[in-house]
Amino acid sequence: MGRALDFVQVDVFTDRVFGGNPLAVFLDGRGLSDDEMQAIAREMNLSETTFVLPATRPDCAARVRIFTPAAELPFAGHPTVGTAWVLATRGRLGGRARAALEEGIGPVAVELEGEPARPTFVWMSHRDAEFGPPVSDRAGVAAALGLEPATLHRSAPIRVGSTGRPFLYVPLRDRETVDRATLDVPALRRATGDGVPGVFVFTPEKAGAYSRMFAPHTSGTAEDPATGAASGPLGAYLIAHGLVRGSGMLRLVSEQGTQMGRQSFVHIRLRANGVTATDIGVGGGVVPVLEGRLSLD
Repeated sequence: MGRALDFVQVDVFTDRVFGGNPLAVFLDGRGLSDDEMQAIAREMNLSETTFVLPATRPDCAARVRIFTPAAELPFAGHPTVGTAWVLATRGRLGGRARAALEEGIGPVAVELEGEPARPTFVWMSHRDAEFGPPVSDRAGVAAALGLEPATLHRSAPIRVGSTGRPFLYVPLRDRETVDRATLDVPALRRATGDGVPGVFVFTPEKAGAYSRMFAPHTSGTAEDPATGAASGPLGAYLIAHGLVRGSGMLRLVSEQGTQMGRQSFVHIRLRANGVTATDIGVGGGVVPVLEGRLSLD
């Protein structure tokens, strides 16, 4: 008799079905090989698919492995938020409002708002952000995005940032420019060198940013509707370069996925002290879409 795997599909960083970023959560990944997990993620064909396993650390409620259609990731945003919501609604976080999930980078803290058994919002913690040096070939990056150099933001640099997973941050002039961007991966490599991570283009706004993220060369995802792992460093970037002003605890929002028909709102909270951001968290709503069973063998 073949194996059957139960899964739940949810939309993350949204308050409505068919918005946000879809995620498949397999509730019991025990007994699956790495190759089987990768094949299942390819079959689901979503930005990410997660597999829940028993934690190997006493400080974590569960171990979570995250796969794109092309590769495993050590850490990602909407898989963490969505998986935490699914586990909470099934009583697998022990009824607690705070817990930790074991991922490839180590424990990732999550916090639930609302009833622990039916949270209305899920936050995940980020490490402090780290940034690389500015990319010097700004014209080359613009051309790789199908844009003119004048459409780049005048005062903000192009640079890699990370809170556990790197992205190339490319600030642009306005929303129309963000919507026009397309990615030529070979051209981008000529401008930045090999090993370029996912590309996060955005324009700063009063309370956050309007954003898109391309990753066909790293995760097999042409464009991601909502990227929680990129939104933590985004918040730190906005503070570091004076694109959002304020001090103390701030709440920002990154609107993403709109151009591709999956509008998402990724909420960012952080503590701003001058040009430094600490206590970074990313959160959003989660909406259940479907439940199913996948048969193997």
